[in-house]
Amino acid sequence: NQQIADFCENTFGVRFPMFAKSSVKGPQANAFYQQLAQQAGGPPRWNFHKYLVGRDGKVVDSYTSLTAPDNRSLVRAIEEQLALRAPQPA
Repeated sequence: NQQIADFCENTFGVRFPMFAKSSVKGPQANAFYQQLAQQAGGPPRWNFHKYLVGRDGKVVDSYTSLTAPDNRSLVRAIEEQLALRAPQPA
């Protein structure tokens, strides 16, 4: 896990907390990724696949690993979601 964190920081400038390495596809996939894949209509195809999750906890969209983190469409979608009000508890 430390090697992965070091690689991401040195290569991509990542400085946010990350999950420990886990499976994201197939029957051994982490439960979190199983739920994301179910909501998005499919599992990630490769590393750095991105899921945009709304304030309500539901998947809004997903983006392939070819989508850069600073892609205009992705950034705009994130900003739109941030501008929405958080759902009120029932």
